[in-house]
Amino acid sequence: MSRLLLPGLLAGALGGVLGGVLGMLAMAADAQEIGSVDTAFQWLGPNHKIVIEAFDDPKVSGVTCYVSRSRTGGVKGGLGLAEDTSDTSIACRQVGPIAIKDKLKEGEEVFTESRSLLFKKMRVVRFFDQPRNTLIYLVYSDKLVEGSPKNSITAVPIMPWAAASPSKPLM
Repeated sequence: MSRLLLPGLLAGALGGVLGGVLGMLAMAADAQEIGSVDTAFQWLGPNHKIVIEAFDDPKVSGVTCYVSRSRTGGVKGGLGLAEDTSDTSIACRQVGPIAIKDKLKEGEEVFTESRSLLFKKMRVVRFFDQPRNTLIYLVYSDKLVEGSPKNSITAVPIMPWAAASPSKPLM
């Protein structure tokens, strides 16, 4: 019996690991990587980094959020097995005329990304401060058992958008 049980357990564990890695890749596809800087050299595997990613709010056109976050390198990081720290920062900006596509819910999740193989996620949620006509975005990390108090917020006042564009490219 144990000879039959062990291969099944190993196959199940391997399937769970592969599913977790594929899930992380699918979620990361929602954001566009803008750039990164190395923070620590690693002899084996990629270096530790701070990565900047951008994503558009799916329900509010004209708003783009930029998130900076740590990415663990080394062998575990290169294989997708490392747990990244909860250090994140967010800045959302109006990048065009703001149009709300659908009814907004308070604390609605607008972006999520895995920070470890199974149990930790970075989440961005949106709130609407109606008296000030401002969208507020909060980024934080959570775990299955215990979350992190590390967080960052940004606010986007809903303002009229001028149609003027820069006369020459910046780069």
